[in-house]
Order: sequence, then structure tokens, then C-alpha cells
Amino acid sequence: MMTVAISSCDEDTTTMGNSLTNSVDKFAIVTDTFEVSTRSIISDSVLSRSAHCYLGRIKDPEAGSYITSDYMTQFALLENEATFVFAPKDSLAVVDEQGECLADSCALNVVISSYIGDSLTAMKMTVTELETPVKDNQGYYTSFDIEKQGYLRKDGIRKNKVYAISDLLLSDSVRNMRRSGSYFEYVTIPLNDPYTDKEGKTYNNYGTYLLQNYYKHPEYYKNSFAFAQHLCPGFYFQTTDGLGLMAEIERTQLVVYYSYRMNGATYSQSKAFTATSEVLQTNHFTSNKENKERLASKDDCTYLKTPDGIFTEVTLPIEKIKQGHENDSITSARITFNRMNDLSELSDDLLKDPTYLLMIERDSLYTFFEHRNLPNNINSYLASLVSSQNSYTFNNISGLVNHMYANRNKSENWNKAVLVPVDITTTSSSSSTTTSTVNNEMRVTSVRLVGGSNNRHQPIRISVVYNKNK
Repeated sequence: MMTVAISSCDEDTTTMGNSLTNSVDKFAIVTDTFEVSTRSIISDSVLSRSAHCYLGRIKDPEAGSYITSDYMTQFALLENEATFVFAPKDSLAVVDEQGECLADSCALNVVISSYIGDSLTAMKMTVTELETPVKDNQGYYTSFDIEKQGYLRKDGIRKNKVYAISDLLLSDSVRNMRRSGSYFEYVTIPLNDPYTDKEGKTYNNYGTYLLQNYYKHPEYYKNSFAFAQHLCPGFYFQTTDGLGLMAEIERTQLVVYYSYRMNGATYSQSKAFTATSEVLQTNHFTSNKENKERLASKDDCTYLKTPDGIFTEVTLPIEKIKQGHENDSITSARITFNRMNDLSELSDDLLKDPTYLLMIERDSLYTFFEHRNLPNNINSYLASLVSSQNSYTFNNISGLVNHMYANRNKSENWNKAVLVPVDITTTSSSSSTTTSTVNNEMRVTSVRLVGGSNNRHQPIRISVVYNKNK
């Protein structure tokens, strides 16, 4: 019996499960690689939707062009705070001869979360009040010019402010605390000059204008929309002088300071109206178009540059991939884009590599962001920079290959995808992390990729795995 048991054992497992599988379901795994072509393309502008605003001017050492950023913002006001924005009127401590309440002061605070360039560089901004609020029923691109569109109030607030990121008037301990990231840098623009509203009434400062209208017209404070329509349409922050600094704005605050009495004592109080992602904010970028075109025309590499809008177009050999495999399933299609060294040492300091890339069908380049879409692993994919390998890898774009093949020749760009630097936000739970928003990258970033029609390096290849039916 022992001899029979031993002789019946077989270590060959190649046929294991054959008795359970129908012959028509059997397949073989086949692999192949194909060369991919790429080139740089220019987008005139990108959708200006971001959690941050940007202000400043720097010179791109690769393109030789100046990138200038301005922004517009409105201010948020929640409906559940409409009845207690300011203290009760009869408690205010400072009034004029007519018994009208007066604010102590008012200011705009531009809070800076990060920057590139020289922190000691002197920059100049001009802050201008808007005549009417920018309509919020559409998306705005970075080419949208508030000033040219006639939104600025000609006889309203217009303030010039010279600033630098590092304030040498502060003590060393305070500056060190700011550098540590535990304290945001900020620039203050006082609004304490007499202010005349659109009806011709003059107030001692902008804060008094907001304060008095709160008690006369509480409906103006119902929500952010009412506040923008009736009182404060927003402000435009424009870079008007200076070079060598680009600041990322964490938030912008409109702060009113006033005094009130309680139990026989006088107290100082402030109310901050903050610009958030719930209200309209627009970024406006300008740069030299001729320099962008010169850079994009280079054929020994491709570029990704933001906010300039230079992307990399990828032409996939869809018909070659499917030739002879029309009835086979593609289970994997992997492609890697390798980073090249920057052209100058200045690039390493000023031009950071984008962290995330979106691969999107060429025909969906704009609608993807306009419709607030998320990567679906069919016609849009995300990849991140792997620093140790100096590359971006899309591990499996088989869905895109199949999608393009199914829609072949339906448009001029049917087999083309675009690599776009993006900024993402995520939500986390105890078990997973999910991408919640994907927007165009607004920071100044740049990377050169291996590719182009005159590529001198190893060709870009897509590796394909087929399940070939027997």
C-alpha cells in the first residue's frame, strides 16, 4: 500500500485545474514592448481652480521668460454667523457726533504659506477694490485678466504696498519661528484712509463702512453671495514691481477692529472675513509666449512646466499593440517617463519637480478639470514622482489602450494622451486614502523628460501583457 501511495504522487502541477476548466477558457500569457513617441505642446492657459493663490514675479532660467502672478479674491461669510458678525450696536464704545458707530481700524492680511526665490527681495503689490463681483457661474482660466475685463473700481480703494518675505525689523527669535513653519508670514495692507462708497457717502475708514452697514442692512451679511453683491465685491492683488519671488498665499483676510463695552470695561475686538475655497478666487499668470514656443519646439526632450502650460503629448501605438491580438485581453500596459537633469543650477533652486502627473486623453484635456472629474483608470490616470528612480510610472494603462482602440479614428487625436502636472487633495479613513480633487498645478514647477522626436536616450516603451486565448 505504501509503494502504491508513493508511486501515485506527481510533482508536475502544470495541468492542475484542467479538469475544472472548459477548453475554450484556457489562455496563455504573452508579453511585448512597443516604442512610444512624445513631444511638448503649449496650453495657452489652464483652469484657475486651486486651494491657494499666487503673487509675485520670477524669471524661468530655462525659458528665459518672466512669470508674473496676480490674484482676485472674495470673502466668505457663513449663514449661521449672520446674526453675530459684530457685537450688539448699543455696546460699541466709539461713535461719532451723530451717534454712528466707528471702527478703530481695518486691514487686509495676505498670509503666505510658502515661496520660491529670495526672501529678502523687495516686491511691490497694488491692491484694488472691485467695482462689481466677478460672476461665479463659470470657470476662469489663468489668462483671465480682471483689469482688462473692467472689474476694477476706478474711484475706489487703491493701495500700493512694498514687502519682503523676511522682515528684518523683527527679532531673530520671531524670524526663526516663522522659518520653522509654526508661524505663517503675512503682509498687512492698512485700509484706514477715508472711504467713499458708491452712493457717495464717506466713512473714516473701510472698517466703519462695513460696521455701519451691518446694523443698517443686516441682510447684506446673510451669506457670502449677499456680502459680495452689496458690500464687498472683492479685491485684486497685482504684482507691479520687483523680481525674484513667488509667494503661495494660504489665505487672505479682511479684518475689522473695533471696541465695545461690557460690565463697565472696554474691550478690543476684531472680525476677520477670510477668503476660502468656498468663494471665488482667480489666479492670473502672464509669461513670454515666444520663449515658451522656443522651449516647446526642442526635439531632444519634452517639458512639463507650470503655470506656463507646457505639457507632454504622448502618442500610443494602439494599432501595433492590438495587431494580431484583436481577440486577446490586455491585462497590463506599463509605461515609465524618466526625468532628465535641469539645464542650469538655478533650475534646481527655483523650479521644483511636479509631484503628481495626470495622464489624460488629449480630447479631454480641458473638460476633465471643468467637470471636476477624478482619475477613473479608463481614460485618466495618476502617477507620482519616484525620487529614487527619477521617474514617473503609470503601472497599468490597459484601460486607456482598450478605450482608444474601441474609439479609433473617431477624432484626430484618438491615440494621443497628455501628461499634465496636477495638485491633488485626499481624504483618509482607517482603511484607505482616496483622491477627492484633482486640479491643475498652479505652483511654479518644471521637469525635462526623456523623449522627443530626436531622443538621444533609450526609447520610451510601453510594456504590454496579453491573455492570449488558445
